[in-house]
Amino acid sequence: MSNIATVLARKGNLFVSVNPEQTVLEALQLMADRNVGAVVVNDADTYHGIFTERDYSRNVILKNRHSSETKVKEVMSVNLPEIKPLDTLNHCMQLMADHNVRYLPVMEEGKMNGIISITDVIREKVIDQKEVIKQLKEYIQG
Repeated sequence: MSNIATVLARKGNLFVSVNPEQTVLEALQLMADRNVGAVVVNDADTYHGIFTERDYSRNVILKNRHSSETKVKEVMSVNLPEIKPLDTLNHCMQLMADHNVRYLPVMEEGKMNGIISITDVIREKVIDQKEVIKQLKEYIQG
Protein backbone atom coordinates (compact mmCIF):
# COMPACT_ATOMS: atom_id res chain seq x y z
CA MET A 1 0.00 0.00 0.00
CA SER A 2 1.25 3.43 -0.95
CA ASN A 3 2.04 6.25 1.40
CA ILE A 4 2.63 9.97 0.95
CA ALA A 5 6.31 9.41 0.11
CA THR A 6 5.22 7.18 -2.78
CA VAL A 7 2.99 9.94 -4.12
CA LEU A 8 5.78 12.52 -3.85
CA ALA A 9 8.24 10.15 -5.55
CA ARG A 10 5.83 9.69 -8.44
CA LYS A 11 4.80 13.32 -8.91
CA GLY A 12 7.90 15.02 -7.53
CA ASN A 13 8.08 17.07 -4.38
CA LEU A 14 8.60 20.38 -6.10
CA PHE A 15 5.88 22.90 -5.41
CA VAL A 16 4.96 26.37 -6.59
CA SER A 17 5.28 29.03 -3.94
CA VAL A 18 4.61 32.71 -3.38
CA ASN A 19 5.66 35.19 -0.76
CA PRO A 20 2.95 36.24 1.74
CA GLU A 21 3.41 39.88 0.64
CA GLN A 22 2.59 39.17 -3.00
CA THR A 23 -0.80 40.18 -4.30
CA VAL A 24 -3.55 37.72 -5.01
CA LEU A 25 -3.36 38.73 -8.67
CA GLU A 26 0.33 37.76 -8.81
CA ALA A 27 -0.44 34.41 -7.16
CA LEU A 28 -3.32 33.73 -9.56
CA GLN A 29 -1.12 34.54 -12.56
CA LEU A 30 1.53 32.13 -11.31
CA MET A 31 -1.11 29.45 -10.69
CA ALA A 32 -2.42 29.90 -14.25
CA ASP A 33 1.10 29.84 -15.72
CA ARG A 34 1.98 26.63 -13.86
CA ASN A 35 -1.49 25.06 -14.23
CA VAL A 36 -1.94 24.43 -10.50
CA GLY A 37 -4.88 25.01 -8.19
CA ALA A 38 -2.85 26.00 -5.14
CA VAL A 39 0.45 27.55 -4.14
CA VAL A 40 2.47 27.28 -0.96
CA VAL A 41 2.87 30.57 0.86
CA ASN A 42 6.36 30.90 2.32
CA ASP A 43 9.26 33.25 2.74
CA ALA A 44 12.79 31.95 2.85
CA ASP A 45 12.33 28.56 4.54
CA THR A 46 9.28 29.47 6.62
CA TYR A 47 5.95 27.90 5.65
CA HIS A 48 2.92 30.15 6.30
CA GLY A 49 0.00 28.46 4.56
CA ILE A 50 -1.53 27.51 1.24
CA PHE A 51 -3.42 29.77 -1.15
CA THR A 52 -6.03 27.99 -3.28
CA GLU A 53 -8.59 28.78 -5.92
CA ARG A 54 -11.20 28.21 -3.21
CA ASP A 55 -9.52 30.86 -1.03
CA TYR A 56 -9.74 33.25 -3.96
CA SER A 57 -13.42 32.66 -4.60
CA ARG A 58 -14.48 32.77 -0.96
CA ASN A 59 -12.14 35.38 0.49
CA VAL A 60 -11.66 37.76 -2.43
CA ILE A 61 -14.51 37.56 -4.95
CA LEU A 62 -17.38 36.96 -2.52
CA LYS A 63 -16.08 39.67 -0.18
CA ASN A 64 -15.76 42.16 -3.05
CA ARG A 65 -12.01 42.61 -2.57
CA HIS A 66 -9.59 43.54 -5.34
CA SER A 67 -7.03 40.95 -6.45
CA SER A 68 -4.45 43.60 -7.28
CA GLU A 69 -4.70 45.17 -3.81
CA THR A 70 -5.18 42.13 -1.56
CA LYS A 71 -2.11 40.36 -0.21
CA VAL A 72 -1.98 36.57 -0.27
CA LYS A 73 -1.33 36.51 3.51
CA GLU A 74 -4.74 38.12 4.08
CA VAL A 75 -6.73 35.35 2.38
CA MET A 76 -4.65 32.16 2.47
CA SER A 77 -5.56 28.98 4.33
CA VAL A 78 -3.64 28.62 7.57
CA ASN A 79 -3.46 26.04 10.33
CA LEU A 80 -4.04 23.20 7.89
CA PRO A 81 -3.39 19.72 9.22
CA GLU A 82 0.06 18.54 8.22
CA ILE A 83 1.00 15.14 6.89
CA LYS A 84 4.31 13.32 6.92
CA PRO A 85 5.90 11.28 4.13
CA LEU A 86 5.23 7.97 5.89
CA ASP A 87 1.54 8.71 6.49
CA THR A 88 -0.90 6.47 4.63
CA LEU A 89 -3.18 7.61 1.85
CA ASN A 90 -6.15 6.65 4.01
CA HIS A 91 -4.95 8.95 6.80
CA CYS A 92 -4.50 11.76 4.27
CA MET A 93 -7.99 11.21 2.84
CA GLN A 94 -9.48 11.20 6.33
CA LEU A 95 -7.80 14.52 7.20
CA MET A 96 -8.99 16.08 3.95
CA ALA A 97 -12.55 14.92 4.61
CA ASP A 98 -12.54 15.94 8.27
CA HIS A 99 -11.21 19.44 7.51
CA ASN A 100 -12.97 19.88 4.15
CA VAL A 101 -9.75 20.72 2.32
CA ARG A 102 -8.31 19.64 -1.02
CA TYR A 103 -4.63 20.30 -0.33
CA LEU A 104 -2.34 19.39 2.55
CA PRO A 105 1.25 20.37 3.27
CA VAL A 106 3.75 17.54 3.63
CA MET A 107 6.15 18.37 6.43
CA GLU A 108 9.31 16.60 7.50
CA GLU A 109 11.35 17.75 10.48
CA GLY A 110 9.58 21.11 10.46
CA LYS A 111 10.36 21.78 6.79
CA MET A 112 8.02 21.86 3.84
CA ASN A 113 8.53 18.70 1.79
CA GLY A 114 5.72 19.03 -0.75
CA ILE A 115 2.01 19.48 -1.20
CA ILE A 116 -0.58 16.76 -1.74
CA SER A 117 -3.89 17.34 -3.50
CA ILE A 118 -6.99 15.20 -3.44
CA THR A 119 -6.28 14.47 -7.11
CA ASP A 120 -2.84 13.10 -6.17
CA VAL A 121 -4.43 10.83 -3.57
CA ILE A 122 -7.12 9.55 -5.92
CA ARG A 123 -4.58 8.91 -8.68
CA GLU A 124 -2.42 6.87 -6.30
CA LYS A 125 -5.43 4.92 -5.00
CA VAL A 126 -6.33 3.97 -8.59
CA ILE A 127 -2.76 2.77 -9.19
CA ASP A 128 -2.94 0.72 -5.96
CA GLN A 129 -6.23 -0.85 -7.02
CA LYS A 130 -4.89 -1.77 -10.45
CA GLU A 131 -1.94 -3.49 -8.78
CA VAL A 132 -4.24 -5.46 -6.47
CA ILE A 133 -6.36 -6.56 -9.44
CA LYS A 134 -3.23 -7.61 -11.34
CA GLN A 135 -1.99 -9.66 -8.38
CA LEU A 136 -5.39 -11.31 -7.93
CA LYS A 137 -5.52 -12.24 -11.62
CA GLU A 138 -2.03 -13.73 -11.42
CA TYR A 139 -2.97 -15.69 -8.32
CA ILE A 140 -6.19 -17.05 -9.85
CA GLN A 141 -4.46 -17.96 -13.11
CA GLY A 142 -1.60 -19.27 -11.03
